[in-house]
Amino acid sequence: MTTYSLFVTCPRGLESILHAELAAQGCTDLAPTDGGIACTGGIEQVYRANLHSRTAGRVLLRLTKAPYHTEHDIYKPARNIRWQDWFTPADSIKVHVESKRARIKNPAFVGLKIKDAVCDSQRDSLGERSSVDKQRPDIRIHAFLDDKTVQIFIDTSGEALFKRGYRQDTGEAPLRENLAAGLLLLAGYDGSQPFQDPFCGSGTIAIEAALIALNRAPGIMRRFGFEKLQKHDPALWQRIKQQAREAARNRPSENIAASDNDRAMTRAARQNARFAEVDGFIDITDRDAQDARPNGQGGIMLSNPPYGERLAEIQALHALYPQLGSWLKQHYAGWTAGLLSGDMEMPKLMRLKPKRKIPLFNGNLDCRLFLFDMVAGSNRKE
Repeated sequence: MTTYSLFVTCPRGLESILHAELAAQGCTDLAPTDGGIACTGGIEQVYRANLHSRTAGRVLLRLTKAPYHTEHDIYKPARNIRWQDWFTPADSIKVHVESKRARIKNPAFVGLKIKDAVCDSQRDSLGERSSVDKQRPDIRIHAFLDDKTVQIFIDTSGEALFKRGYRQDTGEAPLRENLAAGLLLLAGYDGSQPFQDPFCGSGTIAIEAALIALNRAPGIMRRFGFEKLQKHDPALWQRIKQQAREAARNRPSENIAASDNDRAMTRAARQNARFAEVDGFIDITDRDAQDARPNGQGGIMLSNPPYGERLAEIQALHALYPQLGSWLKQHYAGWTAGLLSGDMEMPKLMRLKPKRKIPLFNGNLDCRLFLFDMVAGSNRKE
């Protein structure tokens, strides 16, 4: 079986979780970098990583790696790839270029050189060429440049993997699904504990919790880029999907609850849960966070509470935090509480000492996942 060099992207801060996921799917030679994992694997690992990883963004398969001095040096290695082995001129393409410390001034020009190389190769070998589609391409080509080398990848995922296929109404500032799943896994959630999100917004964290509790593959409802590749093995793919369906549980073993004081948000959460086919397993209610009460013993509460941007909002939140701290201490002894926030003052204002502060990025926003072991009155910050 052919082994490929792969690069699997993820939100910054989730590399350790992604590392474990890829190892579980049989990937080898795993090397973490900022925002992803380089590894090796066959086509089966490509399929499994796309289907099963809860934290991955894209699974990229490397076609070449070459040194370069200027933008003009990039055409030749791109031209030497046997593109006809991967897709046909009937497939539309899009080239995406990223660079870090690269010796280029214009990434768009690099993308143009790679597109020209692809089309020239196709014309020479097949007599026709692919068209460019920047909105909904059949084939996505990624190039990464550092100060010395260019790497060219074909994207096996298609749409980014956080797009599970269930979110219809994103609401305000939604949390991406792969970051939500990563928060749950960092907090130690595995479906064996009761779960609550009292600031649920459009429901992403609770829905991802239900998918974990059901052992349901996060990609089971969607299509992937590799299904359009010439090297696609439909029989193997169907076998892997069937194994995933058989491994799913019928229902969670513990309660899952979500609530929000904004009815438009809970309405969106119910709709998203219905599209994810988990609406029968999540108790979604309209209520203020401090009216929530435990739905079991020794559970995990995880939330992405509102962030303040304007001064008045920040002041209002800073007045709320001490009340949240008191509410957690009063009602959630024996639970683990996790709060994702861009406000580094949050634990101090809640008068709680976190057991862990995990740096993460929600988009470009520098955040921390604050994890607290709730023991009644005992982890008060004096």
